[in-house]
Amino acid sequence: MSVFARLVDQLADLLQPLFHASAAAAAIVLFTALVRLLVHPLSRAAARGQRARAALQPRIAELREKHADDPGRLQRAVLELHTEERVSPLSGCLPSLLQMPAFFLLYHLFSSSSAGGLLSHRLFTAPLGGRWADALADGGVFGTAGLVYLALFALVAVVAAFNYRRTRLMTAKNPSPLATADGERVPGLGAVNRLMPFTSFFTLVTVAVVPLAAALYVVTSTTWSAVERAALYR
Repeated sequence: MSVFARLVDQLADLLQPLFHASAAAAAIVLFTALVRLLVHPLSRAAARGQRARAALQPRIAELREKHADDPGRLQRAVLELHTEERVSPLSGCLPSLLQMPAFFLLYHLFSSSSAGGLLSHRLFTAPLGGRWADALADGGVFGTAGLVYLALFALVAVVAAFNYRRTRLMTAKNPSPLATADGERVPGLGAVNRLMPFTSFFTLVTVAVVPLAAALYVVTSTTWSAVERAALYR
């Protein structure tokens, strides 16, 4: 059992008087929230970087109009503006990338044998080591274990819908600085922008195929991200 698994196991022991048989599931949720709280300063740094880039949008709009017929010159001018104002084009992305190792570590913990005895516990009647397919085979969609997954799917769908709406609004409010005056974008960028609002719905697939312990981590982390971004980027 890894160090993190032991910490979650000890946390489950502390929560047992409150959550009884579901204490391990509650510990996974709480441990995930604590880790997200620890990396929150990186999220704040990412938000500051994005606000700095947003402050340049009026000047970028002027450059877009000035170089409407020369996309290459527009890109160079935008990069020169960022250099002049000491705002990195990656200032909002780099802190987010620095968080990724912690998230991958937690996902691996809750989806593999390194979790030790955690996967032998249950959330109500659903085994933390089981998957949605196991719940369907044991009672069907509306069986006791199936209802646990339906609740998770409902929560993920609500969060995904919230993220979809927010991403559409943010994209409309802050168009890409690489767009030309007539709205045309660099090749492939338009397709990416159209796809981005739907990415949150992919979490539904993840929850359906990973062990329930990992699904709890994914749902908790996704919900935290939605609330955090709404607060930081309002």
